[in-house]
Amino acid sequence: MVTTIHTAASAALRQGEATLDAITWVRLSAVTLPLHTPISDAKVLTGRQKPMTEVAFLFVEIETAQGHQGVGFSYSKRAGGPAQYAHAREIADNLIGEDPSDIGRLWTKLVWAGASVGRSGVATQAIAAIDIALWDLKAKRAGLPLAKLLGAHRDSVRCYNTSGGFLHTPVEQVLDNATASLSHGIGGIKIKVGHPDGKQDLARLTAVREHLGDDVPLMVDANQQWDRPTAQRMGRALEGFGLVWIEEPLDAYDAQGHAALAAALDTPIATGEMLASVAEHHELIRHNACDVIQPDAPRIGGITQFLKLAALAEHNNLQLAPHFAMEIHLHLAAAYPIEPWVEHFDWLEPLFDERLAISDGRMHVSSRPGLGITLSEQTRAWTTATHEVGKRP
Repeated sequence: MVTTIHTAASAALRQGEATLDAITWVRLSAVTLPLHTPISDAKVLTGRQKPMTEVAFLFVEIETAQGHQGVGFSYSKRAGGPAQYAHAREIADNLIGEDPSDIGRLWTKLVWAGASVGRSGVATQAIAAIDIALWDLKAKRAGLPLAKLLGAHRDSVRCYNTSGGFLHTPVEQVLDNATASLSHGIGGIKIKVGHPDGKQDLARLTAVREHLGDDVPLMVDANQQWDRPTAQRMGRALEGFGLVWIEEPLDAYDAQGHAALAAALDTPIATGEMLASVAEHHELIRHNACDVIQPDAPRIGGITQFLKLAALAEHNNLQLAPHFAMEIHLHLAAAYPIEPWVEHFDWLEPLFDERLAISDGRMHVSSRPGLGITLSEQTRAWTTATHEVGKRP
């Protein structure tokens, strides 16, 4: 009986009539993107981190026997980039000969290939780059933008800018940056808060709100640096600014604290970007800890995992505002039923030949198939290591 079951299971795993193609080649690239200006948020002011000077990327390129191609990426700010690349090197050969359309099964196969290091963090962030490349390939094969393959609810998404409002930036420059963002068609502005003296945050925010007027959507982000009493006091002080949300007021894993804050304030609470799995986000949802959930597809394991989380978020009527990586998240936000936001960062633009279209406060899904991106020559120049498995057709 045991032998019969084992034989049946083995037969089910073998390629059948529905298998149309096979992965023949995978290239991994470690890329370091330098930032023009060192970046500081509240984590720097509390001494927990140093100013950020670069972003490390793991790019994955996949090609099949029939010549179909896909590209995906994950990233790490400060430490972790080399670890993602190293883990991807160890597991990439598991893709050779596999049907690229079997994305869910391949995600599971790759997780089990590195099972001893778990199902979150560096391990699944390495898998995320592969997973995203597979989804890009599938959409390109279908001749569709990824949003359309997933089932878009809209062809454009509200967008807001973050990169102009960091704490190292003088308030006069923050105002100029906000004006520039709005003139380029961006719809909302987010600024960082979390100075040791909360009065300084309130003064900066007052200046920004007066500069923008009452009708421009405005968000703030404390980057997890308030304790519960401070978050309560600051949250009450911020109620009069008409904010779209207060982001990461508490430690990312303090679901109960976020829940208490969300219940006490009229201003919506947003969080989730630092979490590294669907399971961790589920804790936020289970505790009613946020009004706006902010998953990051490269951080939680890719598009396959993001779609699982999006279903949970929709079921609980949460707003969605994915973190960073707008080149990926535009498509995922366009496929979310409840009107979402997407975060605009211009940092990544040198990595790609294409630019995302923005107008009237919204970021637009292009007609290009897949993610709609190709790697630039600058990306190749910033590449510090590559690894290939298999052979190109």
